[in-house]
Amino acid sequence: MAADPPADGRDAAADEPRADSCPPGIIINEVQLILAEKRTSLASLRTGIAVFAIPLSIMGVLVATSRYYEIPDVLHLFIVVMVINALLLALGAYLIVRAIVKLRREDRMIDEIKRKHSVIAEFID
Repeated sequence: MAADPPADGRDAAADEPRADSCPPGIIINEVQLILAEKRTSLASLRTGIAVFAIPLSIMGVLVATSRYYEIPDVLHLFIVVMVINALLLALGAYLIVRAIVKLRREDRMIDEIKRKHSVIAEFID
C-alpha cells in the first residue's frame, strides 16, 4: 500500500534528509568512534595471539626438559597441563576469530560512511 502524497503538493522525497546534508563534524566523530572500536578489536587480536602462544611455550619447555622425567610417573600433572593448554588454545582462537569478525564489520561500516558521504570520503582511508 503506497503512502499518499502530502496535501500541499510537495515531493515526499524532498522532506527526507540527504546523506550529504549531515555536518562533517558529526561524520568525523562517527568515524572516530568506529576507529576507537577498531583499536579495541586490534588489542583483542593481540591478546588472542599472546594467549595462543602460551601453550606453545609450555610445550617447548616440556619437550626441552623431557629427559628429566618419565610421562607415566607424572601422568596426573601431564594431563592437567594438557587440559590447561587446550583451554588456552581455545580461548586464544576465540579471541582471534572474534577480533577478525569485528574488524571486518568495522571496515564495512567505514566503507559505508565513505560511500554515503562523498564530501568526507577523501579524508578517510
